[in-house]
Amino acid sequence: IDHKYVGSPSIVIMPDGTYIASHDYFGKQISDTFIYMSQDKGNTWTLISTIQSLNWATLFNIENELYLIGIRPAGTMGYGDFVVHKSLDQGFTWTIPIDSTTGLIKRGFYHCAPVPVVCHNNRYWRALENMGQKWGWGPFSALMTSIPCGLDLLDSSNWTFSNELKYDSSWKSNSTAWLEGNAILSPNGEIKDVLRVAYIPDDVAAVVSVSSDGKKLSFNPEVDYVHFPGGGKKFTIRYDEKSHKYLSITNYVLSKDRSKTNNGAIRNTLVLISSDNLIDWSINDTILTCENPSLFGFQYVDWVFDNEDIVFVSRTAWRDSTGLPPRQHDANYLTFHRMVDFRKNLNQKQ
Repeated sequence: IDHKYVGSPSIVIMPDGTYIASHDYFGKQISDTFIYMSQDKGNTWTLISTIQSLNWATLFNIENELYLIGIRPAGTMGYGDFVVHKSLDQGFTWTIPIDSTTGLIKRGFYHCAPVPVVCHNNRYWRALENMGQKWGWGPFSALMTSIPCGLDLLDSSNWTFSNELKYDSSWKSNSTAWLEGNAILSPNGEIKDVLRVAYIPDDVAAVVSVSSDGKKLSFNPEVDYVHFPGGGKKFTIRYDEKSHKYLSITNYVLSKDRSKTNNGAIRNTLVLISSDNLIDWSINDTILTCENPSLFGFQYVDWVFDNEDIVFVSRTAWRDSTGLPPRQHDANYLTFHRMVDFRKNLNQKQ
């Protein structure tokens, strides 16, 4: 076994209908990011480029400008500098972050995942975490980054960073960290950072408030934890303009698969969940499920709307020509999926 596992799937649809997907590798290595293109709605894919030393990156486009926003790792844990790469030819060639005007936004030991970039109040917003050191896992500090629309995303002087909120495990018994936050616009017009919570029973997310200027985060552990099915694993939240609902695809743990010690490791089921207010979430549909959660997993899903469908990419652990994966966490595939006519089930609850 080479300890080389598929990580950080991300997907975007370009204005001409081209799909672009990306991933990195993890496991005892500093990873590169690999970019793929599909011009037939995801039926076939072609590797078109590789970016050296980039992980946990979000694909994001402004019309025909394509970006990868992620971390240039300093060590094999992945923490490192916050960087932005730009492509003007749909991902075939990319800028390289050499200095503060070419995409090196902030040096440090940052952490993130392929999470949404949202536009609000003439700014782009993206959540981030700070580990603060090269090694270890949690407790991470949450922060929000933002930049005015229309300015150069590669110029660090255009970016605003909020204060940092370090997770405190005393806020919730059996919890250890928050991470992989989603920038999302709330119903009352405020940007929130909705974070995965590493919590043994699972099904909890943290909703952190962001000031209108993007400089101040605040969190009240008495009221800002919400019930969120599958919230102990990475998720992407997006708002659907047609149904007026917030949606996510998560690793909810079925009752037969529940663990008393670590539901965060159980990733063999994907469900579509929705909310009207970012607080009350319900399960609307089971998308994928299988037996043997210790070996198989569909995880770290990133997804986008494609008219009446949802298309998503998954870090998937499944059997291959060499046999079974070592465990559900150690994905050997990047898989592409389509959920047809997803809105038909949004008013159903499971």
